[in-house]
Amino acid sequence: MDFSPAFRTRIEHLLAIDQESKPKVYLQVFDSAEIFSLNYTLELLLSAGIATLGLVLDSPAVVIGAMLISPLMGPILAGGLALAAADLYLGLKSLLSIVLSSLFAILFAAALVWLLPFHSPTQEILARTHPNLLDLVVALFSGLAGTIVVCRGGGGGGVTALPGVAIAVALMPPLCTVGFGVGGGFSWPIITGAGLLFLTNLAAIMASAFLAFYAVRMDAPELRMKIDYSILEHAGSDRLYRLLMNTRLARAFGDIGKLRWRVLMLVATLGALFIPLRQSLYQLREETVARTAANEAARLLASPAMTLSQLLDVTPERIILRMIVTETVPQDKIREAEKLLLRRTGKEVTVAVRKVASEEELARLRERFRTPPAPAPPRDLDSTRTELIARLEQPLKEVWPAESAPLLSYEVGFTSEDIVVRVRYKAETPLDSTAEVMLTKVLQSRLNVSKLRLILEHEAPPKAGVRKGARK
Repeated sequence: MDFSPAFRTRIEHLLAIDQESKPKVYLQVFDSAEIFSLNYTLELLLSAGIATLGLVLDSPAVVIGAMLISPLMGPILAGGLALAAADLYLGLKSLLSIVLSSLFAILFAAALVWLLPFHSPTQEILARTHPNLLDLVVALFSGLAGTIVVCRGGGGGGVTALPGVAIAVALMPPLCTVGFGVGGGFSWPIITGAGLLFLTNLAAIMASAFLAFYAVRMDAPELRMKIDYSILEHAGSDRLYRLLMNTRLARAFGDIGKLRWRVLMLVATLGALFIPLRQSLYQLREETVARTAANEAARLLASPAMTLSQLLDVTPERIILRMIVTETVPQDKIREAEKLLLRRTGKEVTVAVRKVASEEELARLRERFRTPPAPAPPRDLDSTRTELIARLEQPLKEVWPAESAPLLSYEVGFTSEDIVVRVRYKAETPLDSTAEVMLTKVLQSRLNVSKLRLILEHEAPPKAGVRKGARK
């Protein structure tokens, strides 16, 4: 990517870049990468605190307020300028500033979250844990817009564009989301998802800043000659500069390699991010298709007035649609909905529909329980007698010793204290008391009564050889 000088000059004119303001812009970007600056540290602290509390409170307005401060934009643009101008010292300075700022923001956010009595992830937090390729494109556009604003030096409408660029970039909320995952007990899905979003924004903004700074010739030799003295004057009091001057890197402060190697480094970084972001985009596409198909299937099964709840589970292999409705859904409609989902998504489908009582049915049921049942009509004595005799007859015949003492008759009576069963039988000798007690207990158990009194009336059979009316 080696644009001709004439082409780059043409871009400068089209963007209305003032040649006299370039040294000032270069020095402003150089100063924005300052590591040990009280103003920068305060901005970083306040932005991290506002973003963390906005995420915990699930308040988009508060999160946007943290975006507007956007202190990390300076070091990232400085990194892009260092790659475009082949400035090794500025590149090391911006890299160290980005690393230290990111660690400070994460640790500060983690400390705030650890002090809170609750650690429940909100929608604002979860929204920053699944980045995709669209986030990369947004960051590229945002980086280009921010770099063009900086190159113009705030003129030509650049001031009005700065708030929109800061909101679109959204660097601090992903870092604070990582801090939430750390402070809330090392939730790795939150940490890795938000970390990937921050790295995506970082790489895309730096790449677009490199492209814009290189296109407007911020690496021109005449520009470097104008600002070298000012940079050395700024760096003279810098601890990092004095430290690096004692190393071999001091010889390469004005050159960080050929252009093609710098471009290759950025392309390799974006390519490494492309793989997980593409997978997330495919997953988002599958979920969107599945939810659209599920909504259509739900309308096929029941009207919105009949639907109490609708839940969709989407996995790589299966789609499960669960619905609770107030009216019965025919099986043919359920099968039709399953075919619709299978045709739209190509996955295994399960549709579970559960019917519950409607408000009208519940009202009728409550009214039914509230009204006492009508009393049963009184029964006549003949029916009662027949039922009692039938209940006594079967257990009595089962336990009675009919072979040795044939039954003659039996009857049931009631007193105020117990039930009386009178039995007449014929036998050579009366039943003893043991048999009477056993019969009483068996009948009491079989008839399920608490008190029962058994009266046995014995009748002896006539003697052999004696006939009625015979003469002596």
